[in-house]
Amino acid sequence: MMASETREPIRIRRLDGVLTERHPVSVTVPILFDSPHSGRTIPHDFVTGVSLAQLRTGEDAFVDELVSGCVDYGIGLVQAEFPRTYIDANRAVDDIDESLLAEPWPDGADPTDKSARGMGLIRKYILRDVPIYSAPLSVDEVSARIANFYQPYHDAVRDNLDRLHTANGAVWHVDWHSMKPFGNPMNVDDGQPRPDFVVSDREGETADPDLVDAVAGWFSARGYAVSVNDPYKGAEMIRRYGVPSDGRHSIQIEINRRLYLYPDRMTKTDGFIRLKENLDAFSAWLAGYVQPVEEAAGVAPCPEITS
Repeated sequence: MMASETREPIRIRRLDGVLTERHPVSVTVPILFDSPHSGRTIPHDFVTGVSLAQLRTGEDAFVDELVSGCVDYGIGLVQAEFPRTYIDANRAVDDIDESLLAEPWPDGADPTDKSARGMGLIRKYILRDVPIYSAPLSVDEVSARIANFYQPYHDAVRDNLDRLHTANGAVWHVDWHSMKPFGNPMNVDDGQPRPDFVVSDREGETADPDLVDAVAGWFSARGYAVSVNDPYKGAEMIRRYGVPSDGRHSIQIEINRRLYLYPDRMTKTDGFIRLKENLDAFSAWLAGYVQPVEEAAGVAPCPEITS
């Protein structure tokens, strides 16, 4: 089925300002896509010392739209509506730089190298040496962001993955992101050019290696430059949900923004349409890829989703 020929009926669930879920109704496969960094709805209490244009440089602009054709091939999508600069769903909940806070974090924070580079759960810098906040945040403010934005997003991803896994005995999860064409001083690959796509599984921890190889091979066969786990190895979204020994396969895919975006204006280039067509084709291929895996394992087809 081509997405341009037949549009699958979908069920939409929205939590205003927090997330949107889109699920196919009549044809489903045990795959879930999510886009945790493409949100652009600014919460009312997000008071910063930088401009909106600067904030948007931290956004995975239009990634939700690029992968949205997945529903036409039986794949559900969960997307964040809040910006990752407000709170980052792709970080551990205790990956907190306490220098941002007015008081110590209860029970202690556990900052990682992400926080050390200013990109932890609560982002410190929007660009190198450009702080987002002009005053410390209270513990109550951060706790509210976790309760009202971070946790509902993870609940939605987890609940959908659990539902698909229960129905099928296995589930496949793709966590989508975009990356700047070159690493910058806040990244591990400062100054280095990046490939068109990076496919990550935390060095073999979160997915069957055959899946990673097949995905990387699919993009390579279409002329894209692809790397695996370099410079990105995958973060919290796949760390939490990828347990290949239990039939739970999670990978992260980074898309190079030069394929579709004017980075200075954060607007689409003419390449957006071609890239979206290719990502639609990827959704169709992935849906077909997992079905023989299900059949070989004796897994029943995924039942329809009802409203």
